Amino acid sequence: MARSGPTQRHQRIEAEMLRTLAELISREVKDPRVGPVTVTAVTCANDLSEAKVLVVPFGVTEPDPGLLEGLNRAAGFLRGEVGRRVGLRHAPRLSFGLDDSFDRAARLTALIDSAVKGEA
Repeated sequence: MARSGPTQRHQRIEAEMLRTLAELISREVKDPRVGPVTVTAVTCANDLSEAKVLVVPFGVTEPDPGLLEGLNRAAGFLRGEVGRRVGLRHAPRLSFGLDDSFDRAARLTALIDSAVKGEA
């Protein structure tokens, strides 16, 4: 029987990983390329072997190009800590990406506003 979506356990693990990673990145990652970031989403594979972590740099308009490099460099450390703190026997491999959903939402809002102004 195929699952249609993530189970409650799966969602709970993703939420706990998000909280834990946000804390770890802000307090434990010492890489100078990694400034203040907000962890916006964690999406795990069905078998919990991999996790995609989306982040948004805090307080800057253009993210530092080294940000993702620094986070991916710290991924091994973060994986071990997440496994211990969340209580996972096998912690997922972490990969980091920039969350552009806020930019897309702003562009859509601007398009809608311009369409509404055009009708008036």
